[in-house]
Amino acid sequence: MSRTSRLPSSLLRVAACTGIAALTLTACGSGSGSGSASTGSGEVKVGLITKTDTNPFFVKMKEGAEKSAKAEGVKLMTAAGKFDGDNAGQVTAIENMVAAGVKGILITPSDSKAIVPAIEKAKAKGVLVIALDTPTEPQSAVDALFATDNLKAGELIGEYAKAAMKGKKAKIAALDLAPGVSVGVQRHNGFLKGFGATDKDVACAQDTGGDQSKGQTAMENCLQKEPGINVVYTINEPAALGAYTALKAKGREKDVLIVSVDGGCTGTKAVKDGKIAATSQQYPLKMAAEGVKAVVTYAKDGKKASGYTDTGVTLITDKAQDGVASKDTAYGLDNCWG
Repeated sequence: MSRTSRLPSSLLRVAACTGIAALTLTACGSGSGSGSASTGSGEVKVGLITKTDTNPFFVKMKEGAEKSAKAEGVKLMTAAGKFDGDNAGQVTAIENMVAAGVKGILITPSDSKAIVPAIEKAKAKGVLVIALDTPTEPQSAVDALFATDNLKAGELIGEYAKAAMKGKKAKIAALDLAPGVSVGVQRHNGFLKGFGATDKDVACAQDTGGDQSKGQTAMENCLQKEPGINVVYTINEPAALGAYTALKAKGREKDVLIVSVDGGCTGTKAVKDGKIAATSQQYPLKMAAEGVKAVVTYAKDGKKASGYTDTGVTLITDKAQDGVASKDTAYGLDNCWG
């Protein structure tokens, strides 16, 4: 059962609200006049724009934003792209939110560079803009960034994999995201740093787009290129589960170490079941909740959030390794999303 099916009624209303057509701007939240952040001109509005409204990571992000908006007494407006990479949809959402009078916008940019002009126009009209999860390029294009330290997330699983190999020579497959995407680059580089390796040590690298079926195909391709692969880095847990499926079909699922990043409920259960050795868990609910609070602070006293706020990452595994800090899957399942 998904976590969203057990949400209280107030959050179910948000799910229904955000489930309308992806590019339709939707206002959700408590009624005007009830919030502590209300001003003489009416209730404070906060915008949340995610890459999609179907990915469990962003569903949890919306949940965090809604809970925080309700607690602060502000109105949350949400929008999302039709697909991951829909920059035009996010631009339209920014324009609509600015026209609706939001005080601040929280955004997970689909295209870190192409979204910048729209962000700059919003900021020029006095709107606080905070990136969640994914930095813009340049990062300074937004007022602040609330996100996982993706380099650290990669380092943690790299350190874990190195320790788990116990001196055995590694033949590494890297199932990446896509060229030039900052999140993917940081996780990939972090893994190599934690493992003490370089790209020259990677026997096979394939892009997956973070998709399970593409992860399976990528793993199949890598096994054809280098049958002796024994360590698999994956950009996220769907890609990891795709890799596991390909390895199982070859009878290799027991002797290949798979590590990943995300900490979703499905992925964390896969760690518990032994399909993934370890994952770096991130916290989308916290990103959004802290973002809403920052907009409320700006509405109250004009103080803008700035710089980078690390929203945390935890290595989750049931096979702890000496010298690598981790928590077990019981902790992971208590804090997972999706």
